[in-house]
Amino acid sequence: MHDTTLLQLIEDDIAPTQELLDLLQKETVALHGRDMQVLETILARKQSLIVLLEQQGMRRNHLLNGLGLSADRAGVQAVAAQSVNGEIILQQLDVLTGLMDACQKVNETNGRVIQVQQHATANQIRILMGGDSPSLYDSRGTTSPMDKPRAISQV
Repeated sequence: MHDTTLLQLIEDDIAPTQELLDLLQKETVALHGRDMQVLETILARKQSLIVLLEQQGMRRNHLLNGLGLSADRAGVQAVAAQSVNGEIILQQLDVLTGLMDACQKVNETNGRVIQVQQHATANQIRILMGGDSPSLYDSRGTTSPMDKPRAISQV
């Protein structure tokens, strides 16, 4: 009985995790294009998927802990070892694990894209405000460092 419940819980996580992976990949494209409307839509759906996956993960953990097993792969393997569905349980767990690993990699990539964009934006603002700006050439070909901060309206 517990083995079929565990299998169902694992299978119930596969579709939302695949959807999360798809959203993360769409997020990568939207981040590069700085498409805020798409990013807002993606963020809202991502948040609901994460809440769903957390709830289902807690159910799995509760089931395994209730059986006196650890809430990790070793616990699932212990249930699978005593089940006629053991091979299917482990196969589905591998599918879920692969999707979760892929989500983590894409999420890390998206994080790096965000950091690069934040750095570029901060650099642009610093230039517009007149601080730490690169030396510019004047009409005589000499460098003219901008040493006074200027209001954006004066740029």
